[in-house]
Amino acid sequence: MAKWLGMLVVAVALCLVATPAMAQDGENGVAAAASTDLAPLAAVGAGLVVIGAGLGIGRIGGSATESIARQPEVAGNIQTAMIIAAALIEGAALFGLIVCILPVLG
Repeated sequence: MAKWLGMLVVAVALCLVATPAMAQDGENGVAAAASTDLAPLAAVGAGLVVIGAGLGIGRIGGSATESIARQPEVAGNIQTAMIIAAALIEGAALFGLIVCILPVLG
């Protein structure tokens, strides 16, 4: 029952948010409103993306260093896995930054 109630609340909230967006005139009004209203939120979102990526890569580096200290004979394999994981995190962070900044650029 709680699941359905939550879904109903989300559906009503989406309907309330979407209605004013559809009521604006022309494309220029939408682009101007999006760039001015979303700029602070885009900056916060971009900051959260960068902080999350930094924390993720920091944990990978710390864990890899600890693993190499425990088993130096597998250092090459650990380093390769660490670099691949860090590259995947960087790619996701770049995608997140693009998604945050795209509405502001309009």
